[in-house]
Amino acid sequence: MTLPLNGPLRLVIHAPTPAALERARNNARNLLKARPDAEIRIVVNAGAVAAALDGPDAETDRLLRVCGNTLAKTGRTAEGLTVVPAGVLDIAEAQAEGWGYMRA
Repeated sequence: MTLPLNGPLRLVIHAPTPAALERARNNARNLLKARPDAEIRIVVNAGAVAAALDGPDAETDRLLRVCGNTLAKTGRTAEGLTVVPAGVLDIAEAQAEGWGYMRA
């Protein structure tokens, strides 16, 4: 049974480690399977940034939001991915807009 919502189902999945990124990608796939209309962001920072850059995933990369602070600290770029100034800021702003939060 699906409960009615006052708007779209919107979820931020936070992935700070490589293992968390793997879980986040799986969680996103499962949620989209159950609710194709869901809006999902996977915010990656810290160690998950290198994992995302080194292990692209065609199905979920469109959902990624890569922490610009981590990129700057590691001297890397994220070609073709959405880069946000700071992962923590992106999460906080999404929550202020009513998005749910889940740490993978």
